Amino acid sequence: MAQHVFTLDRILDKAFMEFPLEREELLYLLGLSDKNDVYKVFEMSRRLRSRYFKDRIFLYGFVYFSTYCRNECNFCLYRKSNHSLHRYHKTDKEIMGTALQLVKSGVHLLDLTMGEDPRYYNDREAGFESLVKTVKAIKKNTEIPVMISVGVAPEEVLRNFKKAGADWYACYQETHNHDLYYKLRPGQSYDERMERKKAARKMGYLVEEGLLTGVGETDEDLVDSLEVMKSLGADQVRVMSFIPQKDTPMQHIPSLPRDRELLIIAVMRLVFPDCLIPASLDVDGINGLAERLDAGANVVTSIIPPQSGLTGVSNQELDIEDGNRTVSKILPILAQRGLVRASKEEYREWALARLARVFPSQRQLQRSEEAYMQWIVQHH
Repeated sequence: MAQHVFTLDRILDKAFMEFPLEREELLYLLGLSDKNDVYKVFEMSRRLRSRYFKDRIFLYGFVYFSTYCRNECNFCLYRKSNHSLHRYHKTDKEIMGTALQLVKSGVHLLDLTMGEDPRYYNDREAGFESLVKTVKAIKKNTEIPVMISVGVAPEEVLRNFKKAGADWYACYQETHNHDLYYKLRPGQSYDERMERKKAARKMGYLVEEGLLTGVGETDEDLVDSLEVMKSLGADQVRVMSFIPQKDTPMQHIPSLPRDRELLIIAVMRLVFPDCLIPASLDVDGINGLAERLDAGANVVTSIIPPQSGLTGVSNQELDIEDGNRTVSKILPILAQRGLVRASKEEYREWALARLARVFPSQRQLQRSEEAYMQWIVQHH
């Protein structure tokens, strides 16, 4: 028993010093099941979060503006061949209205998400013109950071979104085990998806990468994913539990206990102490928020206003119409955990600081270096 405690303490000491953890150490952490051991990992995760972010938490508004998709992802409710659900496509005016509502509520970022809707993709660059204009209008009217989550868009489209003011690109691989990837995303190129994220980084985007847990991945797969995320230089890293969806090929696969997701969140924090790690409301709603914050998350995602006609992804309707996915319901939970909503200026400073580290040679980001140094002084 003494050797076991020593091993865990040694690993956590390394994490606290921000020395890279070895593969065997990460596997050891992911294999923990004793509640006291897991609590120690969570505690260290929160200490590292506090080092970089103090008690500040960021909030993301979620605008899932089209549920049409050309793909056949086996885990997704909105796969092309699922005809058992009502789909929708929001107009530019509706997107703008929801965006303004979310900004007014106090979110730090707008996540504009859709399936790979054929009405955009069938005409490649020209098909995205109206959406690019909507992003430009949102930026002009609000100046809020915008995340683009529209699938594997053509590179020219990503350049147009960047010119319109988009700040983030999210495109989740879900796993970095190639065989498992093709079981989850049949007919979709693994390499093209990865390369698009790399291209987005070169364009000046901040990039989010994400995993799905409970789909047959092993601990070895998870460590591989952490290594790929590190190599990618992801600025935000996400994990969500698989939720079986009706009328999909994976509908009979049970969802794992949340202990798995929570431990992965905590290990992510040890590996990426200064990155953003979401606590999504899309899995367990408001009731699952506190435990994800306790595990080391520092972003609350999937905030959706009621009466907006929008849905979630994993849990399509959970907590939306009763108003539990709103800022007003989130803030009391933050307070219970000794946490607070960051100011919008703090979020912008973090983003500028992050860009200064990633692109120190780009002339248009020279002023970010000063912001980064100021941020370091203020937060350490």
